[in-house]
Amino acid sequence: MLDRLAALIYRRRRRFLWGSLAVVLVAGFFGGPVFGLLDSSGDFDDPSSEAPLASRDIARATKNSAAPDLVALVRLGAPADSAAGQRKLDRVEDALKVPGMKLIRYERGGDRSLVSKDGRSSYVAASFPENGGGVLDTVRPRLERIPGVTIGGNDIARDQVGEQVSEDIARAELLAFPILFLLSLFVFRSVVAALLPLAVGGATIMLSFVVMRFVNSTIEPMSIYALNLITGLGLGLAIDYSLFVVSRFREELERGLDTSAALRATMTTAGRTVLFSSVTVAAALASLLVFPLRFLYSMGVGGLVCALMAALVATTLLPAILAALGPRVNALSPRRWQESIHRDASGERGGFWYRLSHTIMRRPVPVAAGAATLLIVLGIPFWGIKFTGVDAGVLPRDHSARVVDDALAKEFPPNRATPVFVAARGGPGDRAAVERYARRLGNVRGVVGEPRVQPADGLYRIDLVARGRPLGEPAKEVVRDVRAIESPVPVRVGGVTAAFLDQQKALSDSLPLALGILAVTTLVILFLMTGSVVLPVKALVMNLLTLSAAFGLLVLIFQDGHLEGLLGFTSQGALESSQPVLLFAVAFGLSTDYGVFLLTRIKEAHDHGASNEEAVALGLERTGRIVTFAALLFVIAIGAFATSQIIFIKQLGVGTALAVLIDATIVRALLVPSLMRLLGDRNWWAPRPLARLHRRIGLSESAPA
Repeated sequence: MLDRLAALIYRRRRRFLWGSLAVVLVAGFFGGPVFGLLDSSGDFDDPSSEAPLASRDIARATKNSAAPDLVALVRLGAPADSAAGQRKLDRVEDALKVPGMKLIRYERGGDRSLVSKDGRSSYVAASFPENGGGVLDTVRPRLERIPGVTIGGNDIARDQVGEQVSEDIARAELLAFPILFLLSLFVFRSVVAALLPLAVGGATIMLSFVVMRFVNSTIEPMSIYALNLITGLGLGLAIDYSLFVVSRFREELERGLDTSAALRATMTTAGRTVLFSSVTVAAALASLLVFPLRFLYSMGVGGLVCALMAALVATTLLPAILAALGPRVNALSPRRWQESIHRDASGERGGFWYRLSHTIMRRPVPVAAGAATLLIVLGIPFWGIKFTGVDAGVLPRDHSARVVDDALAKEFPPNRATPVFVAARGGPGDRAAVERYARRLGNVRGVVGEPRVQPADGLYRIDLVARGRPLGEPAKEVVRDVRAIESPVPVRVGGVTAAFLDQQKALSDSLPLALGILAVTTLVILFLMTGSVVLPVKALVMNLLTLSAAFGLLVLIFQDGHLEGLLGFTSQGALESSQPVLLFAVAFGLSTDYGVFLLTRIKEAHDHGASNEEAVALGLERTGRIVTFAALLFVIAIGAFATSQIIFIKQLGVGTALAVLIDATIVRALLVPSLMRLLGDRNWWAPRPLARLHRRIGLSESAPA
């Protein structure tokens, strides 16, 4: 099939080029506005869990949001009980007056939890009316005109995170593209060839954006964070696939084939590998679809779409460009680089990677043991991982929502802006029982002050203030204890702390299925590619070692706070809880991706009669330079997100970059050849029924004569 596609592309290369250009331009026109259509509201909640349901119960009964949407921090400039202090609070209250708005503010002689420890600051918490679209746009300008008022809260934090993500994407692209071009110039040793990954990457991103816009509007709302992954992954996969396809095309030209025959040979070998690789990455990211958190399943959709679009572009647009260029793919290259191109493409034995693999295979036991030990040691800190959630604390310190969040935590008593609330269903006749139940809740260890009981339509809202920060261990214990107390009426417990605990449960409940999908799809795809049951299992184990080491380094950096100054962040003492799941899927797919590149060339040499050791040496020689530079370029593409000011986006960039570097160096250069040597011909073993199945449907990676 790929042979016929290559022939068709060559015959109609101009039509393919103009058609592809038109499609990409249309995709850019319709896909570009996707940034304004996606948001981040509710991204990290399981909508079917108890805390979100409690919020919806209260919102339905009270016609207001269950938790404050906006918190205005007011620097009074005078004592809170003074006439000047009260006038300042009155002015803030007037600015927030919108029909249906519910406010919490300090009145002279009232609740001192609303006053700072020095008595000269307060805050006003506002819950928007149900279906109160546009309320924030109305009140925000009024508040910003009042001196000494800083606004924060859920809606402000969400908007600021979304705006920062968009800025980070733009900055990452501006940073990555010129660096990628310069490095591509060094890797490809030709100006023309160096432009190809950027063309493939740009087309991949635009096509992915337009698909995401379609999914968001017709199937399921998507998270804006998925666009980060598409940008980094699109550039990274474009580089990988361009390197692999262009390198193979050069090899076939060096063999003496004309452009048409070289393109056909490239498509039936490298093109087929690209398809398998993209399916592997897509399958790994598809495992995120089983999670109920919108953040994760949006990343799954975005990653899956991006991987498939990258393969589509690499097997249509890129071959059409190569068909049009022919030998001119090496154009605009100095003579010294031209000689290097011919030397790399001729497949001479004795290169660095060929010699390295034979050196390693002469001492396979100490090399394998040393590499595995190093990865295990790097992974040890992962056992001490701690988790946190997403709140205003992920923002830089100069953002208003972060300023308000920090002030409430440091300057005020445990506050009413983030209560643990209980939605107790019941009518007027249940009031006495609910009040007795509320008094029992007030006796729970860690609850500060008296519970507040507020009747609403068909339920009672009970507010409890927990000691410490909302995501701290004391607050979590309060939620667990409250949920364990028997209630006289049906109840649901909500709030920031309860939502975080529900998120943890949703992640742990879905994780086994996701891991099962990852393992099964990897084993099946690699079996179809190699015909072996040993190589897929070995790849699975090496991927786990890679990820363990990357996670261990991530804990050292972001949880323990190492490299804070270099990377420009303040440690939260934990990792955002969905990041390990996301990183596992992304890094697992990319590790398998590089494994596919290497194993296909090893298998090709083995199928042509080379011994196991010689096949490994030839495969590593053919792919060592490509995989190393592909990994380096991918690290630039995805690692650009290390410049993000949102800490969990920074974690994604750094974690993925670490996993890719570990996989392309320690694993591919040391573990693969040493283990291949130790196992010998057993590498290619499969039970007879599976061997027959593979002969019928598996991948045969051989260039036509």
